[in-house]
Amino acid sequence: MNSYLYTGGCHCHSVRFEIKLHQSLEQTTITACNCSMCEKTAYLHLIIPKTDVRLLCDFDKLSNYQFNKKIAKHYFCKECGIKSFYQPRSHPDCWSINARCLDDFSKHAIQVKDFDGKNWEQNIHKIT
Repeated sequence: MNSYLYTGGCHCHSVRFEIKLHQSLEQTTITACNCSMCEKTAYLHLIIPKTDVRLLCDFDKLSNYQFNKKIAKHYFCKECGIKSFYQPRSHPDCWSINARCLDDFSKHAIQVKDFDGKNWEQNIHKIT
């Protein structure tokens, strides 16, 4: 099986990570959610197993924000405020990587599918 490595991080480069995909980014569906958090930040979800993510900086470069049920953990760079990834409540063994934070993101022809996060409870079964 092929592996594809991608790197990314925040705006100021204090937070850096590497991800491994089992198909190219162009073959991977990215999810656009319309919940209150994702819509305001234009977050594009790439949900992958934690074992396929490697943080290339110290975790102390991050700050955590939680709201509502306080299950999801939204990690932001302490310097520039960019949320490169977070721990979604829907996938406790995965990270949701912000595809927009991947290096050279705009060079990839990605597929984006919409998710109705405003009605999360009724639609959670649709997240892949």
